[in-house]
Amino acid sequence: MRISLNWLRELVEIKLSPEELAETLTMAGFEVEDIEDRRTWANGVVVGKVLERQPHPNADKLSVCQVDIGATETLNIVCGAANVKADIYVPVATTGTYLPNIDLKIKPAKLRGVPSQGMICSLKELGLPTDVDGIHIFTQENLPLGSDVRPLLGLDDVILDLTATANRADALSMVGVAREVAALTGGKLSISQPGEVSITKSTGNLALKIADTQACPAYIGTVIEQVKIAPSPEWLQQRLRAAGVRPISNVVDITNYVLLEWGQPLHAFDRDRLKSVASSENLTIGVRFVNNGESLKTLDGQTRTLSTQNLLITANDKPVALAGVMGGEETEVHEGTQSLVLEAALFDSVAIRRSSRSVGLRSEASGRYERGVNRAELEIANRRALSLISELASGILVQQEIADTRPDPSTWSRSIALRLDRVNQILGPIDLGEDTGELQEQDVERILTALGCQLTPSGEDSSHQPAWSVSVPPYRYRDLEREIDLIEEIARLYGYNRFCDTLPEKSEGGYLPLDEELIRKLRAFLRAEGLTELIHYSLVKPGEDRQIVLSNPLFVEYSALRNDLISGLIDAFQYNLEQGNGALNGFEIGQIFWREEDGFQETEALAGIIGGDRTVGKWSKGGREEPITWFEAKGILESVFRQLALEVEFQPDRRDDRLHPGRTASLWIRGSRLGIFGQLHPQLRREKGLPDSVYVFQLDLDVLLESVGQDEILVPAFQPYSTYPASDRDIAFFAPVKISVAEIQKVITKASKDLLESVELFDEYRGENVPEGQRSLAFRLVYRASDRTLTEAEVEPVHNKVREALVEKFGVNLRS
Repeated sequence: MRISLNWLRELVEIKLSPEELAETLTMAGFEVEDIEDRRTWANGVVVGKVLERQPHPNADKLSVCQVDIGATETLNIVCGAANVKADIYVPVATTGTYLPNIDLKIKPAKLRGVPSQGMICSLKELGLPTDVDGIHIFTQENLPLGSDVRPLLGLDDVILDLTATANRADALSMVGVAREVAALTGGKLSISQPGEVSITKSTGNLALKIADTQACPAYIGTVIEQVKIAPSPEWLQQRLRAAGVRPISNVVDITNYVLLEWGQPLHAFDRDRLKSVASSENLTIGVRFVNNGESLKTLDGQTRTLSTQNLLITANDKPVALAGVMGGEETEVHEGTQSLVLEAALFDSVAIRRSSRSVGLRSEASGRYERGVNRAELEIANRRALSLISELASGILVQQEIADTRPDPSTWSRSIALRLDRVNQILGPIDLGEDTGELQEQDVERILTALGCQLTPSGEDSSHQPAWSVSVPPYRYRDLEREIDLIEEIARLYGYNRFCDTLPEKSEGGYLPLDEELIRKLRAFLRAEGLTELIHYSLVKPGEDRQIVLSNPLFVEYSALRNDLISGLIDAFQYNLEQGNGALNGFEIGQIFWREEDGFQETEALAGIIGGDRTVGKWSKGGREEPITWFEAKGILESVFRQLALEVEFQPDRRDDRLHPGRTASLWIRGSRLGIFGQLHPQLRREKGLPDSVYVFQLDLDVLLESVGQDEILVPAFQPYSTYPASDRDIAFFAPVKISVAEIQKVITKASKDLLESVELFDEYRGENVPEGQRSLAFRLVYRASDRTLTEAEVEPVHNKVREALVEKFGVNLRS
């Protein structure tokens, strides 16, 4: 919010310089992003009067003016504005003046042969927005010549661009900022309460109908007649411009002014246009949610299709405004408006937030309603607006209707128990220069009283320290809820920089938890295999089984929690291909969520996707693509498992219909299911336009970390190397296709007992001379002892046991 110091000084006493005030506010949690010193914009610009205007002898579009600035001699100034003429008061930049907004220093010059001793300025050249194309002409009469123009243009001001935290709705108003400045600096507040306004009639043709009192707990509608629409007075326009608001007309400017001053949004309807929409002389202003199929053309000129989340203001049940967000174009105030209906209302913050988000429209009003408007000052803001409309637009108040379902005013505040011992326990010691100390009773009372709280002593707490019952003012009702909130306020106003910042006497080196250390290793291993780490949103489109759907989503596309990581990786792979980036080989570690009968479940998973040609150059292959094979993709995973010292078993699996039913395996560690690995189904691959061979995997990270975290893996035992030669044997046989190599290796290992050092599949063949439904497999078995050289008599019986076990277990047909 842009804060005018001239305006702020009318509300609170300020003894600090703009820079000091900005530092004070920033240290108190209100970040001042910029200090706009407008006093420098027109330093050296004075009031002048054009005495004579003559055409330039050498240029059709230039004029030669004689300008009196109260000096001994008149100035000869060449001006190019079309609206310059004699007998007008204008701003004149004298020789030596620097205009920072156009980066120009005024020097004596000759324009087309005619000397010029200054420049007659437009508002744009002085940094002010304007619709006038030409120089600025003062409307005031008999201005003192040579006087500073800055007070006349509102340029004797400094603007602070202040950002308040989301919980401080009260700081979105000049009154709220004034209260904060008073609490921080001890300055005297001068917030005047508007007096009561008189209503000439007690009854009329206006009625209210609030369909949802929770969404609209209070609504005040006031009928104002004989309104004269005109430009606002200069003081009001200057304040709006300083706040970054464009002046429009007196009535609209007044509603914006009260919004800035009190933080209460208002809206003025043209009553005659309301009657036209309602098709009746009798008006019923209503508040309700949208019915299906309704639309509204808002003040920004856009026709918006509404949803049932939108809260409407209606005239005889016909939409005229988006409640708390923006008015409708059909009933806006215009130059010919003669009567008004002024709306001052309270709307539920959640209802306005949903309404604003559903139409993608945020306004100054919605931003305040979303954070929460002070319900205790609704009438004050309404009276302030009505008195200004009566004064500046000659309006006569003829009727006022009120619908109020707010709770009793006694509930607009709350009492919070506060203990001095708890304050010092949370905040710690304060720095007293050469010594340290604690916050005292009088410090707490002074700070909270300055914030508008009322403190009532409540004796002593269990540690015999003072305690209070603190009554919170209505304008801080939303953010001061608990004792810790009061403690935060004490620290903020006392000054965070005044508390001790000493470190503990003893410190020790930090360390990572075991799980985090293992995850970092896992990431490093995956990156070493050429996989890029990816991060996706946890929110996805709805429609999957057992999916958890959000009740209040940001968008429909992000309205459910993901129940796996594979879908996001497939979409990322497809997107990179479409963008010409080639195959994306990557992995992701993230949370997944799903619904069970006994409630919601959540776990952390690791997933990856591998595909495309992994070779660096294709020149040696004639430019041909060589898609990665099943065994190469599986080898990437096995390499990671090997570095983690894990023995993972692959078993055939066909439960995931996104994966190839004959090229998918489930992964197991010691009887616990680790995850799944497989090739994408050809149908899905064609739909997505992916390469021939794309493989994905997803692992349960908890199972993986639990297995890696076993003591025998974390602290491996040394196995001595054998110094004796090995004896190797090959074995070949026909085996049914349905029998996996993993099962065969388990049987071979079990049958060979302790002599077998390794077993490796080195050949597979299917085709001619191989029985139907079978394949030819050949394994190399390496036998070795650690204490002797094995003899034929020792190896052969063991090898025969392996042959017998394979025949007995699987019925293989031995070939060797």
